[in-house]
Amino acid sequence: MKNIRLAFLGLGTVGGGTYEIFQMNKDLIEERTGCTFTVTKILEMNTERVKSLGLDPELAVTDPALIYDADDVDIVIEALGGIDFPAEVMEKSLERGKHVVTPNKAAVAANFDRLKAAAERGNAEFRFEASVGGGIPALTSIQEALAANDFTEVMGIVNGTTNYILTKMGEEGMSYEDALSDAQARGFAEADPTSDVEGIDAANKLSILMYLCFGIYIHPNDIPREGITKITMDDIAQAAEENCKIKLIAGAERNGDEITYSVAPRFVPIDHPLAGVSNEFNAIYITGNAVGELMFYGKGAGALPTGSAVAGDIIAIARNM
Repeated sequence: MKNIRLAFLGLGTVGGGTYEIFQMNKDLIEERTGCTFTVTKILEMNTERVKSLGLDPELAVTDPALIYDADDVDIVIEALGGIDFPAEVMEKSLERGKHVVTPNKAAVAANFDRLKAAAERGNAEFRFEASVGGGIPALTSIQEALAANDFTEVMGIVNGTTNYILTKMGEEGMSYEDALSDAQARGFAEADPTSDVEGIDAANKLSILMYLCFGIYIHPNDIPREGITKITMDDIAQAAEENCKIKLIAGAERNGDEITYSVAPRFVPIDHPLAGVSNEFNAIYITGNAVGELMFYGKGAGALPTGSAVAGDIIAIARNM
């Protein structure tokens, strides 16, 4: 069997979840790919985290050059979070011919052209399925199974935190403040939820979706954006009176040569498939001129769901290798 050598940048929630999947389904993955997978480097300060996953702490390094300049690394898995530093390490890895997989939507959205160009220079693959929708395989489907379509619209619920809050407000009558506190207590919202509740996270994901569907790159900072912090129970009640639910929708539509796009709360008719997406779940709704309308639905976050998408990208690269 061919051995694929992996380097992890970070072994936190997603990085650790990805490694756990390769251990949990080791025999199945090897049977399906005809490859073995070995971790040869880890960029991780916390050696206790490395040991807790059963990995040799001697694999841990603190200098990223020891990964992107290494001769024993085929695929780099970037799961650090942040924007500038991860983008720099991914760019240098790609330029040196190392394939890169990442769930980091912020770094991908802010540096898409730069990373794509680095992959071309290094003749390497750059894959980021987990950056939108966690475990939902929407991006691969858009680029592969649906590649013959001319897309006219993409819209979705792509942030689990805001969807959970709006679900609790709509179904249980919680105030925004109480719903946010509940989301934080359950681990669905960060201590500082700004990126989620102000629509920043959703704008990052919409930027990626727009590029894949329409071939245009719009920096996430240039996407009109409104969060959910001003939603009141009166708004929820008004939506119900109109047979709608309020959802934070990241959406883009093309009419001829014009493309409109935004992230904002919308009244979604109760009979629309997106209205039934509740709690922390995500969904991406796409319209193509051949396939018509379809929706991808599933868990948009979490160690194993997101790790599943990362692992899928790794396996796709391994097969191509």
